[in-house]
Amino acid sequence: MFKIQTLNKISPDGLSIFSRNDYEIASEINNPDAVLVRSSDMHSLELPVTLKVIARAGAGVNNIPIDKCTDKGIVVFNTPGANANAVKELVVCSLFLASRKIVDGIIWAKSLIGKGEEVPNLIEKGKTNYAGPEIKGKKLGVIGLGAIGVMVANDAINLGMEVTGFDPFISIESAWGLSSKVKRSEVLEQLISDSDYITIHVPLIDKTKNLINKNRFDLMKKGTKLINFSRNGLVNNKDLKEAIKSGIINCYITDFPDEDLLKIDQIISIPHLGASTPESEDNCALMAANQIKNFLEHGVIKNSVNFPETYMPPSTTHRIIIANKNVPNMIGQITEVLATKKVNISDMINKHCGEIAYNIIDTDSTIEDDQIEAIKKIDGVVMVRIVC
Repeated sequence: MFKIQTLNKISPDGLSIFSRNDYEIASEINNPDAVLVRSSDMHSLELPVTLKVIARAGAGVNNIPIDKCTDKGIVVFNTPGANANAVKELVVCSLFLASRKIVDGIIWAKSLIGKGEEVPNLIEKGKTNYAGPEIKGKKLGVIGLGAIGVMVANDAINLGMEVTGFDPFISIESAWGLSSKVKRSEVLEQLISDSDYITIHVPLIDKTKNLINKNRFDLMKKGTKLINFSRNGLVNNKDLKEAIKSGIINCYITDFPDEDLLKIDQIISIPHLGASTPESEDNCALMAANQIKNFLEHGVIKNSVNFPETYMPPSTTHRIIIANKNVPNMIGQITEVLATKKVNISDMINKHCGEIAYNIIDTDSTIEDDQIEAIKKIDGVVMVRIVC
C-alpha cells in the first residue's frame, strides 16, 4: 500500500483516482510515499527517506525545494495547462478592465449611495470620466506561448486584436494550437515597442526575474497596458512605478499585488484569483493524482520539473526504475550488476534531464533485494525502486 500525504485541501475528484485498497491518504501521515500539495511551502520541511514523488496541483513550483528533491531522487511534478482556461478568462477580462476604467467607474458609482433620486443624473454627468478605448484593432503582445499564452492569443484574435507572440522555446504542442493569425516576434524588444497591450506568461526563474525593467519600459509606447498573471518578480516594481509616473504605463493589472502596488491608482490588484475556479482545482488535482499514480505503479514520468519525461509500455511483469547522475558509464555499471546476477533485460529506456538521468528496465525475472542493494552501491545512483 502506498501512503499519500496532502499538504493542502485537495479536490475530492483528484483523490478519487486513488483506490482505497492500494492507497492510504491523509494530511497527517508518517513516512509518505508521495505528497500532493498546492501552495504550502515545503522548503523548511524534512523530506522523509520514504518520499518518492511530489505533485504540485498547479503550475508554479516555487514552494518546493527542487534541487534538494533531485539530489534525493524525488520526482517533482506540476500540472501545466490544467488551470489554463481559468487564468485565460481573467487575462481576457483584464484587457477590458485596463481599457474601459470599469473598476474606477464601479467604485465611483457606489460612492453615490444616499443621493436618492439624483443618482441617474449624476451617473450621466460623471460617466465621461470613465470612458476608455475598445480593444478591437489594438495590438497585443503575448510574452510566452505555453498553454495559457496560446489560449490568450487565440481569444484575442477572435476579439479583433492584432496579436504578436514571443517564445523562442515554444513547444510543438503549443505551436499546433496557436492561431495562424498570431504573428511571431523573434526579438522581445520589438514586441514590447510595438504593442498597445502586453501580457506576460512565463515562469519565474533566474533568467526571467525582472524581465520587465527600466530598459524595457523605456521601449514601450506612452499609455501601454501591462498584464501579469504569471508571477510576482517578473516585473520590477520600482521601475514600474516610475513608468506609471511618466505615463508610459497607463494601467498595470497583476494577480500578485504587494502593499506598494495597492497604493497606486493606475494599478488594478487582483488577489491571486487566476486559478480560483472549481473547474481549475478539479483539473489540477486530477492531473497531479494521475501523475503520482502512474509513477508509483508504472514508473512513468510526465510533466516533471526535475526529471526527464519517460514512458515505456510494459514488456514483462517485472520492472525496476533507477535514477542516477548523468555521467558516463552509468548504464554499463547497472546492466553489469544485472548480468552478474543472471537477470535478463527484456527492454529498457534511458532519458536524461540536466544533471539527472532516469531508467526504466523490464526484466524476464523477479529482481531480488540483494540486486537492488548492489545497484544502490554504484557511485552516482540516487534512487532505485522495484515497480513490479
